[in-house]
Amino acid sequence: MAASHPSQLTAQFAAQLAARDAYIAGFAAFVAASPTSYHAANAAAELLLAAGFTELDEAEAWPVLEAGAGAFTRRDGAIIAWRAGASVTASSPVRVLGCHTDSPGLVLKPKPDFSAQGWAQVGVEVYGGPLLTTWLDRDLAIAGRLVTADGREHLVRTEAVARVPMLAIHLDRDSGNGVTLDRQRHMQPVIGVGSVSVGELLAAAAGIEVSEIAGADVRLVDTQAPVLLGAHGELLASPRLDNLSSVYAGLVALIAAASSGASAAVADAGDAVADGTIAMLAAFDHEELGSETRSGACGPLLEDVLVRLRAGLGANHEDAARAMASSWCLSADAGHSVHPNYAEKHDPNVHPLAGDGPMLKVNANQRYATDAHGEALWQRLCEHAGVPTQPFVSNNSVPCGSTIGPLTATRLGMRTLDAGVPLLSMHSVRELVHVDDLHGLARVANSFFTGV
Repeated sequence: MAASHPSQLTAQFAAQLAARDAYIAGFAAFVAASPTSYHAANAAAELLLAAGFTELDEAEAWPVLEAGAGAFTRRDGAIIAWRAGASVTASSPVRVLGCHTDSPGLVLKPKPDFSAQGWAQVGVEVYGGPLLTTWLDRDLAIAGRLVTADGREHLVRTEAVARVPMLAIHLDRDSGNGVTLDRQRHMQPVIGVGSVSVGELLAAAAGIEVSEIAGADVRLVDTQAPVLLGAHGELLASPRLDNLSSVYAGLVALIAAASSGASAAVADAGDAVADGTIAMLAAFDHEELGSETRSGACGPLLEDVLVRLRAGLGANHEDAARAMASSWCLSADAGHSVHPNYAEKHDPNVHPLAGDGPMLKVNANQRYATDAHGEALWQRLCEHAGVPTQPFVSNNSVPCGSTIGPLTATRLGMRTLDAGVPLLSMHSVRELVHVDDLHGLARVANSFFTGV
């Protein structure tokens, strides 16, 4: 996905907005490079650097934001990137595409090594709300970050080494009609026979000595690559669609939004960031846990970035308030397509269908933050991008999930709307999406950044 010159990469990503198949190939490569939130933030950073963005360390002084400049900062598994339009001032509004890098699954506990009945196993803790049965009998790797005593981080990923085995039907004749799983007893993976050291596996994969490992944030990940399905190749089966689908859409849209100083070839390929505005991608971690962490949407990361950028522009409290009043957050997170075998679980009149476009998510109890102004903006964005759209609303009898949208609106007072691509099998180890919806979300995100 990388290119030899920043303008080439900007043009390449603009071309992905114009060509669905190129976009899907790029997305599949991004998913493969992003088994964990730490890897996703790193993969995004590598693309941003290649596109000419500057990485800023939170512990260092930041330069004054200049027209056309692009930069980003990372905090653990979260990344925030921005590009300024022309004529930015202390009261310039931001357009933030908010999303999250994490997905539900299985995280290794401290002292994970143990054995039972001669099998080597690893102790895991359930992270978020995965569909546990989909993790059974999968070829699993271990991935995440290691921290050595000197504070350095090492991203790590092993080959397929583990499996959570199902019980044979001969030993439980009722299992064909449903499986009841105890999270502690039944979800511990097998990793070999005899004695196995997970630490040694991880150290070898990272190229360090096991004695150097001082801390680890690692998890099990599915090793099967994304693959096109469907009679016409119109569906993509992939891990972590919730929510790398939104992360990559925002990343492509931001990089493709050529600055005012871009070459004519690039400017022709994609619209520029709107004059007097700042386009921003905010990809948080820990949404699947409720976002209440230093790198989650409830934490101070986004506010810290906005305060520092505005301070560099000489903003006072009045300028900051004016900027916030004119700003928008597009909270992009995957949602539910109508399930053909469980249609009664959906609203009886609103059945979002894969392939009919990204969804605008609405909830009267503010589990989603969309209001009438957000609906009007969304319609303008979709019309400009030439992308169909459809609404999503929950069945009153089925509890509704939530997103970072209401959290961002509550923390910052920024007007917010919620949208996302429709999925089947959400929170499965492998989810299913229509390729047109993935591509459409990126096109709408680009319209959002260019100020339509």
